[in-house]
Amino acid sequence: MGHAAFDAVPPARREAVAAALADTFAAAPIRAAALSGGASGALVFRIEAGGRPYLLRAEGPHSPLRNPHQYASMRIASEAAIAPRILHLDAAAGIVITDFIEQRPLSDHPGGRRGLVEGLAALLRRLQATPIFPAFSDYADLVARLFAHVRRTELFADGLLDPHAARLETLQASHPADPAQAVSAHNDVNPRNVLFDGERLWLIDWESAYRNDPLVDVAIALDNFAATPELEGVLLAAWHGCAPDEALRARLAAVRALTRLYYAGVLLSASATLPRTHPDTDLAAPSAAEFLAAIRSGRLKAGTPDSVHAAGKVYLASFLSGAAVPALDAI
Repeated sequence: MGHAAFDAVPPARREAVAAALADTFAAAPIRAAALSGGASGALVFRIEAGGRPYLLRAEGPHSPLRNPHQYASMRIASEAAIAPRILHLDAAAGIVITDFIEQRPLSDHPGGRRGLVEGLAALLRRLQATPIFPAFSDYADLVARLFAHVRRTELFADGLLDPHAARLETLQASHPADPAQAVSAHNDVNPRNVLFDGERLWLIDWESAYRNDPLVDVAIALDNFAATPELEGVLLAAWHGCAPDEALRARLAAVRALTRLYYAGVLLSASATLPRTHPDTDLAAPSAAEFLAAIRSGRLKAGTPDSVHAAGKVYLASFLSGAAVPALDAI
């Protein structure tokens, strides 16, 4: 491919990447720089061609929970101008080229945090009004499969997670999914996946996107963008069109517990891959405020195994208690 930036592409995938570049840019000269692919393991590159920036993303290794409909969902979102414009998409190869969004800090959004929350709520309403994404999995079942994986890793001592398993069973029985209410959903609305270009918001990274309960995206957005009761009320009213009633709040509490157990599963699955001498026998977790204070003081460093494991425990505790959790970009 002629660019040192592509040296990170495994040899078996280089032909597909070269074909994507040729299909999109023909013989035009390009410049490329590797970017971080985040937790997904994807290979991401900033491409410059004809004086314009683009993004090439090559999907990472497939997990057992891989969503086969992510690219169909991404295309629908792109056509609705919720995701960046797609120039090339090869679902079989897991390669996509899109416009590159020159992002500004989310804190620059007009109206400050309130304006950001209102803008995000409007974006979720637009997403949920698109032609519906393909079906993949009942969300509670997906959470249960991920949680079962964590239990199988023996990260925690026998019996320690039994109360969580019992509550998950109760939630699945008392709040069954209603396919008739499902809408298009991103399912990972965290600050790393929301971009502000100076004028508007975009959603990126669609590997978790499929039709789902409309409250899943709302619950995730609340935990990541609305850290105060006031902002929570702003987001809910802007998304719902009015203040939510008690029935909606009860459903939201159940869905929010599931989203927190899901992210506990993601964080603790990562923690379980690291060497350890014995299972953890202590589920004690800091509060969200204590966790963030530890990050700010340097007692915990974001992105390290210790912070990921501690955050996993915070989310795990919140599944039972309903207590606040730290936003995912702080972990």
